[in-house]
Amino acid sequence: MKITLIEPFFTGSHAAWASGYAGHSKHNIEILSLSGNHWKWRMHGGAVTLADKFIKSAFVPDMLLASDMLDLTTFLALTRRQTSGIPAAVYFHENQICYPWSPDDQDVIKKQDQHYGFINYSSALAADSVFFNSQYHYKAFFDELPRFLKQFPDYKGLETIETIKNKSSVLELGLDLDKFDAHTDNEYKKDNGGLPLILWNHRWEYDKNPDEFFKALFILDDQGLDFRLAVLGESFDGKFPIFEKARTRLKDKIVHYGYAKEFRQYADWLKRADIIPVTSIHDFFGSSIAEAIYCGCYPILPRRLTYPEIVPYQDYPELFYHDFKDLVKKLAQAIQDIKLIRQKSLRYCIERYSWQNMVPVYDKAFDALFATQGILHNK
Repeated sequence: MKITLIEPFFTGSHAAWASGYAGHSKHNIEILSLSGNHWKWRMHGGAVTLADKFIKSAFVPDMLLASDMLDLTTFLALTRRQTSGIPAAVYFHENQICYPWSPDDQDVIKKQDQHYGFINYSSALAADSVFFNSQYHYKAFFDELPRFLKQFPDYKGLETIETIKNKSSVLELGLDLDKFDAHTDNEYKKDNGGLPLILWNHRWEYDKNPDEFFKALFILDDQGLDFRLAVLGESFDGKFPIFEKARTRLKDKIVHYGYAKEFRQYADWLKRADIIPVTSIHDFFGSSIAEAIYCGCYPILPRRLTYPEIVPYQDYPELFYHDFKDLVKKLAQAIQDIKLIRQKSLRYCIERYSWQNMVPVYDKAFDALFATQGILHNK
């Protein structure tokens, strides 16, 4: 089967997912993409540009697979002569109906922030199948969708919720874990002069809650606990002064600060790190956390969001904190017990997400979609 995978925001976990599936699938997959910049404009205008690229392409797919960043309704409308007989699926890495907006965002201030959620809603309605990257994401979307639709003045479309749910399922994220195994620990070992190395490897954005992360470290520093800190991750707009504040206040502890442009450098820091405290206020899967755990980091996680799916809470309740005070307590304990922490591994919790394990699940799901919807479209 030939699949056109459409990704308007080709960077980070979106790009890794698209490239990973294309590289491992038995199907012939062509990626149609735009660079990962200006996410709002990608959701507004990306479909127009990508529709033009699709029409001009010589690749004729049997199926379309779009990410949540695509306005699928606009794309299908502009390519209707080419795509009327082709089944389409949308894959939700995140959705703007549930996503926590920064209170400083101009669209929130101007009350213009609902359109992005509506793009996700209408895309799900137009698709033949809808896939969510975690059970938490699936539940959060359908829990929030009624409230989202009820805010509109009339013809709210509440009956469409069941329509979308009936064609929706969970298809967990696939991860390219082999590339981490290609880098050994010979260059960077987990000693750091004997001191624990704490890791931040997420995007520098509001939903990752960097203020609480660094607040915890400031408290531990004031308590006299010694540790080292590696700050990685992408910064898209540089509007978070907490990072510069931390860079100054923890300057004697920071061993790396800024985005790791080369994958080898990123992998080395993940393998060198000991502890990854997570403070995100929202996460639909948590690929950066899963990668760190796979590389040997000991996670300290909130007992909410998607994390109990990644690391089973019933097996490891000691890894989960209930509030900020509990986070600080567990992080302090991990620093003090670093020798014991370094002997633990949760790698097996993440191995199931490797593309070797996930690609048969993906291929089977898309084969089933084509077998049913492909026939219906071509009647």
